[in-house]
Amino acid sequence: MVKRSKRYKELQAKITGGSQYSIAEAVDLLKEQPTKFDGSIELHIKLGINAKKSDQIVRGSVQLPHGTGKTVKIMAFVNSNQEAEAKEAGADFIGTKEEIDKIKQTGKVDFEVAIATPDMMKQVGPIARILGQKGLMPNPKNETVGTDVTKMIQALKAGKVNFRNDDTGNVHLGIGKVSFETSQLIENINNAIEAIRKAKPSTAKGIYMQNTTLSSTMGPGIPISVA
Repeated sequence: MVKRSKRYKELQAKITGGSQYSIAEAVDLLKEQPTKFDGSIELHIKLGINAKKSDQIVRGSVQLPHGTGKTVKIMAFVNSNQEAEAKEAGADFIGTKEEIDKIKQTGKVDFEVAIATPDMMKQVGPIARILGQKGLMPNPKNETVGTDVTKMIQALKAGKVNFRNDDTGNVHLGIGKVSFETSQLIENINNAIEAIRKAKPSTAKGIYMQNTTLSSTMGPGIPISVA
């Protein structure tokens, strides 16, 4: 049996079983949770898709107007002529041949998102499977493949986040910190929900967003209505 903290139980006791809360109500509940640190707030959505079918994969990106409150580590797979530009724009790592070989050998990465220029996609090929399994493979659909290196990197640093459903058809997305203003969290959440809604595959049938919850770090999920 999982042992829950006193703080977890205090928040869980405020959640009425079987109820769905508005986004504003859920945010208020999360901000009431007593913590000793500034926890992250995450959005979790159970989608009505068949995650095993390639034509029902849900992926995309959303620009959170108030960012996530976290500093994202970016790997830039660019040619030697654009390395300086990538570094100046804020890239934390440059995907040199040595870096690609290291990832291929170890299977380990130390970044949270990767961007690439079209001419580098062939070089990234040998580690595509490793990056894909971690949800880090650059993709034109989430605007992480392009020629404007500065634009891609600055957008990610400013709060642009990518999303993709997992093997069970769920999407998990960090949308801010408990310390954010309520209005900032609500705006971030609404933007994220709208982006995921627009990414609905045409082949998906029935109810698309089946279950949506908000949770804070180490806190219980709060069901919210997105109708």
